[in-house]
Amino acid sequence: MDDLVNLNRRELLKTTTGLLTGLVVAGSPLALVARGRAWAVDLTALTSTEGTKLMAVARTIVPHDKLDDAAYAMVIKAIDSDAGKDESNRKMLKEGLAALGPEFAASSESDRVAALKKMEFSAFFQAMRLKTVQVLYATPMAYVYFGYEGEAFSKGGYLQRGFNDLRWLPEVPVEDGGPLPVSS
Repeated sequence: MDDLVNLNRRELLKTTTGLLTGLVVAGSPLALVARGRAWAVDLTALTSTEGTKLMAVARTIVPHDKLDDAAYAMVIKAIDSDAGKDESNRKMLKEGLAALGPEFAASSESDRVAALKKMEFSAFFQAMRLKTVQVLYATPMAYVYFGYEGEAFSKGGYLQRGFNDLRWLPEVPVEDGGPLPVSS
C-alpha cells in the first residue's frame, strides 16, 4: 500500500483518455502503441534498438514532455516505412544512428541536444527533423494534446462556433479603429 500513486482528477482523465483512445480506435496505428514511456510498433526495416534511438532523436528535436510516446511512435513507424522502401534512406539512417553512439537514447537531454547540434546540417538530422514535424503534428494524439479541433470548414467555420470572441484582445479606441462608415 506504500506504493500508491496519487492522481488528481485532471491527470486521471488525461491518462485514461489517452489509453482509451488507443484502445477504441481498433485497427488503427494507435491500437499498436501503449500509453506512456513504453511503446510498441512493428518495425520492418529497422531494429527495436534503432527505433528506441530514433524515438530519443525525435523527442529531442521536438520535445513535448507530456505528449505520449505513442504520438512519437507514429513518427518512428513512418521513418521505418520509408527506410523499407529506399535502401539509400535506410543506409543514411543507420549511419546517422551510428554517429550518435550506442548510449544516445540513455543520455541526458543536454547531452542529446549537444550530439544533435554537432550533426544538425547532416542529411540524417534534416530528414529526422522534417519527418518528425510532418508526422507528429498530424497525429490525432497531438491534436488532442495541443487542443486543435481540426479544420473548421466542415463544421461551419470558426465564427459560428464561438471563435468570434475577441475578449483576449484589448479594446481598440474609436480614434484608432480606422475610418468610420459613412451614413447615408
